[in-house]
Parts: sequence; C-alpha cells; structure tokens
Amino acid sequence: MPRLKLAVLLSGNGTTLENLFEKSAVGALDADIAVVVSSRADAFGLERARRRNVPAMTVARKEFKNIDDFSAAVYAAIAPYKVDLICHAGFMCMLRVPPDYENRMVNVHPALLPAFGGKGFYGHFVHEAVLKHGCKISGCTVHFVDNVYDNGPIIAQRAVPVFDTDTPEVLGARVQQAERELYPEAIQVIAEGRIKIVNRVVVVCPKRS
Repeated sequence: MPRLKLAVLLSGNGTTLENLFEKSAVGALDADIAVVVSSRADAFGLERARRRNVPAMTVARKEFKNIDDFSAAVYAAIAPYKVDLICHAGFMCMLRVPPDYENRMVNVHPALLPAFGGKGFYGHFVHEAVLKHGCKISGCTVHFVDNVYDNGPIIAQRAVPVFDTDTPEVLGARVQQAERELYPEAIQVIAEGRIKIVNRVVVVCPKRS
C-alpha cells in the first residue's frame, strides 16, 4: 500500500509535527510529510521541517482580510504537493473546507468532544475549563475538520484521569501525552484505508488478515 502524503498546518512550536516525524521515522506511521505550512512566520515548527529537508512556508493569516482568501492561499500553497491528507498540528486559524478536502483534513483537540470544544477552546483554556467544571476525566479527540470549530466526525478518543491536585499545566501535559499516541494511531488507520463514515459516524474497519 502506498504511503500517505501529508501536509501539516501549524501556528507555533511544532511539537505535534515533531511527533509525526518521529513516528514516521521508526515505522509506526505509514505516512510522509510532504509540506508544512504555518500561519505565522515566527513559528518554530517551520524550522523543525527545514531541519528535515521538508518544504516549509508561511501563509500569514494577518495578511488576509477574510477567511475565504486565507483559505484559498493555504490550499494554493499545498496544491503542488498533491497530498492525501491535511493534518492540523496546533493550527490556530479557521479554514474553509472545500468539497475536494471533505474528510481529508484532521485535527487533534485536547478534550473529549463534544465537550469543551468550539471557538476559544484551545490550549490551556480547555484545561482551565475542565478543572473549573470539576470533571473527573478529560482526554483528547482526533476528528475530521469541517466548517465549524471542533465539529467534524470523531475518529478516535482517549481518556485521561483528572486529579484534585491538577493545575491546567499538569493536566495539559497528561493530555498532550495521550495526543502523541492517539494522533499518529488515527492517521495510521486512515493510511490503512480502514475508515468509513456512515451518517457522520466514523467506523474503523478491522485489519485484513
């Protein structure tokens, strides 16, 4: 089976990108990162890509007046690489999802959707809200991206405990560790062609023997 070609979108440090590079390098992910696009020119994730000789470029959100123009520029940057899947990796911008990328774009969110999702729920804001609500579990969700924040079909989820002594930083580190495991696992399932969507419910088919 051909390896999946990925485009990775990011806005910051690129730790999720680095994790995908590492999983691919050790054979845990049948996918190669073909291009990295950042919404910020100062994102360290760009440097991580360049160190691995992966094309890396900036499409700065601040240079575009609206989402549609920004989205078009992002897809134009990606187009020459003919990728199979677009992976959000700490990408802090809304994108329009055109029909040809429907169910070909994924994201990992630091909570168990549909709880604690939507506009404004990212990073430490999620973990602060989880603790404020007294939740006993949290976790992460890998989902397809659509035109509403954190709304696309859920591919996979993983729960982690929440302890009374947790701070947002401590809980965030625990959730991030779960993300490092779950995100590449979900992408691998896609690479293996084991995903089908029935009435927006993602069904993961068993491996063929």
